[in-house]
Amino acid sequence: MVKSVVVFTSIILVCILVIPAIVVQFIPQGVGQVQEVPTVQQVEQTQATKGPIITVAVYREAKGIIEQVNLEEYIQGVVAAEMPTDFELEALKAQALAARTYIVRRLVEKDFSDVPEGALVTDTIQHQVYLNEEELQERWGFNYERNRNKIQQAVMETVGQVLTYEGKPITATFFSTSNGYTENSEDYWNAELPYLRSVESPWDEESPRFEEVIRMGIQEFQQKLGVTLTQTTSTNQDQPVAAILSRTAGNRVKEVKVGDQTFSGKDLREKLEISSSHFDINLDGQELVIRTKGWGHGVGMSQWGANGMAKEGYGAEEIVKYYYQGIDVQDYRDWIVQK
Repeated sequence: MVKSVVVFTSIILVCILVIPAIVVQFIPQGVGQVQEVPTVQQVEQTQATKGPIITVAVYREAKGIIEQVNLEEYIQGVVAAEMPTDFELEALKAQALAARTYIVRRLVEKDFSDVPEGALVTDTIQHQVYLNEEELQERWGFNYERNRNKIQQAVMETVGQVLTYEGKPITATFFSTSNGYTENSEDYWNAELPYLRSVESPWDEESPRFEEVIRMGIQEFQQKLGVTLTQTTSTNQDQPVAAILSRTAGNRVKEVKVGDQTFSGKDLREKLEISSSHFDINLDGQELVIRTKGWGHGVGMSQWGANGMAKEGYGAEEIVKYYYQGIDVQDYRDWIVQK
């Protein structure tokens, strides 16, 4: 009896000590072990540094300083500043592609004559609007985490990707709202680019800036344009103040005559500081009524159009290839050279 107990006890000890060791020996390495889950920031850093580490020197206009920012972090700050965060994810991804292409093109061309020494880009509409983390926290308040995560996802899912034409990054211009069509590049900037062609953009009617009406006094109008309205024009309520001579492929004003002077639609838009070069101007008493369609220059990707496409199920690549004709999507890390 005693011997049986001893034998049984020995068997139990063997099971306790030996069998776990045998099991562990045959478990694949790492299985069942507690592993550290990477944070979103760590994943972003890993993704962004698969190629050369690129820092963007951003001139902060308000403070007069240069801020050094990781390229993908910079893209997040641009997307957050340039597009509403309640837009569809695919629209935000399209914006990230355009924003990244813009800055990579500057890196490739190495022309920094329009910025202070040591900077690559400003944080204004002269280049791309950019906001850092502190500024975004102030803007978004309690919605900061939710909005940041959404923007970060859009950037991470397109990380490294840029828009190219014949192997070179394009001029990826974008704007808020079209008049129903985008513009050919030469109709606004006198530079014909094969990928910046006029296309229909019917989704923009959802934009709150699709149509606007502003009123301007006759004196202010004359002063801004440097013209003098004739007595007949200023008293005839039925006569258009601006006689449209021709229109662009995107149905905006190409040439317009005011008084005895002829302006391009772009020049008149900029001098009067109105939303679009799709306009008509009429007299109402001692005021001019200016009606516009769209908001922005109209060349390249419409942001409201991109959001409308995304709502209909189009992906980011389909969106950018619609607004930028004949382009490809490539990874800049295959050929980019650090400044």
